[in-house]
Amino acid sequence: MRVWRYKRDMSQLEIISPSSESESEPTLFALGPHPEPETPPPGRARVRRAERHQVVIQVASLDSLLPEDHRVRLVWEYVEGLDLSRLYEAIGSVEGRAGRDAIDPRILMALWLYATLDGVGSARQLARLCKDHVVYRWLCGGVSVNYHTLADFRTAHPDLLDDLLTQSVATLMHEGLVTLERVAQDGMRVRASAGASSFRRASSLQRCLVEAEQQVSALAAEREHPDPGRSARQEAARERAAKERQRRVEEALRRMPEIEAAKERRKKNRSKAERKKVSEARVSTTDPESRVMKMPDGGFRPAYNLQMATDRDSQVIVGVAVDTTGSDGGLAPPVLEQVVERTGQLPEAYLIDGSFAKREDITALELRGVTVYAPTRSPRTTTSGRTKSEPRRDDTPQVACWRERMETEEAKEIYKQRAATAECVNAHARRRGLMQLSVRGAYKVRSVLLLMAITHNLLRWITLSAGASPQQPLI
Repeated sequence: MRVWRYKRDMSQLEIISPSSESESEPTLFALGPHPEPETPPPGRARVRRAERHQVVIQVASLDSLLPEDHRVRLVWEYVEGLDLSRLYEAIGSVEGRAGRDAIDPRILMALWLYATLDGVGSARQLARLCKDHVVYRWLCGGVSVNYHTLADFRTAHPDLLDDLLTQSVATLMHEGLVTLERVAQDGMRVRASAGASSFRRASSLQRCLVEAEQQVSALAAEREHPDPGRSARQEAARERAAKERQRRVEEALRRMPEIEAAKERRKKNRSKAERKKVSEARVSTTDPESRVMKMPDGGFRPAYNLQMATDRDSQVIVGVAVDTTGSDGGLAPPVLEQVVERTGQLPEAYLIDGSFAKREDITALELRGVTVYAPTRSPRTTTSGRTKSEPRRDDTPQVACWRERMETEEAKEIYKQRAATAECVNAHARRRGLMQLSVRGAYKVRSVLLLMAITHNLLRWITLSAGASPQQPLI
């Protein structure tokens, strides 16, 4: 029998066999028969197997887990330079008073900017990453966040996000990186967070409203006799969901006259046979502001029409808008006005595709001194003998000038730059997750679009300023 014991100086263990020591001598502890090591068969592969139950003690700070050149550090440096004073002023927890400390707004802003950069659009997914992913844990810095806080923060400050987009454009203009020599605008239809089956006629909406009101009343009556099988939190969640559904149905009914009027306008411009094909007006009870639009693949689905105006030379986004119509016609002048308000100057040229090229819009832009580059349409009939450059009888002088200009080789070459500008920005937005929206309501969709634009401009700043001093702050 083998036994183990410490030497008196406790420096090492001795193996004592029966031949060398008496078994009656006191020992520290006894061991059973020592098995002979198994001899593996010749030719057997030797591998390092996983040992997941081994206790490992690691001593490291969050900052040491990330390399010094990680891009998340640039995002945090950029957020540190932002003016978020209005967010701090709204915090009710102040020093010297009781109450729980609020989460630093810079952490929430940085989380959403980096999540947008990473293509993460779900607050629940972002909350999980804050627990599991080292980069997001680094941004949190030990501060715990939940998805409710993240979701509310993203959509609660659209005016601040709009100001931050203006600040990013102003900074780039101050450095001479944005010239506004040529600006391209394009629309992108993004799938809404609503199903096709949620669109209902006016009569169905009335029935849904009655059912929703009855549900709210029934849940309110249950407060007097609560179900012991459900907690107070579950009861509050049920009542909140019922009230939210009632609110959405009321909003859908409120928007029904607008949709019906649009349907009637469409019927006026169609033949008698085509009018019968126009379906009745329907509004979604899930997202009443979304509309069924024709998507790039030719199908029809609930969506929003997201507009972005981009500087040609720098590919910096200088204007954004959210529209609920399926057509781009009439959207160029308001976005141009936003660009002027954001930058303080008019673009020299405006590049738009054929869906924007309404004659009244071209006239409005040309009267403001903006040269429009958009493709002209061929005559509807080939027997008229009219060419695309010949003015129509009801054309304004500005439209007639536009038709002649677009037949020149110089104008055609300039217009080709629209796809390389606007379509490239759209592709980046799609790659960062702007394929389907996870929020409902135009004002929430606008917040998501603003975050996307701010993140895009941040990356453009890093790219365009690659030769700048490393000590220069990202503001």
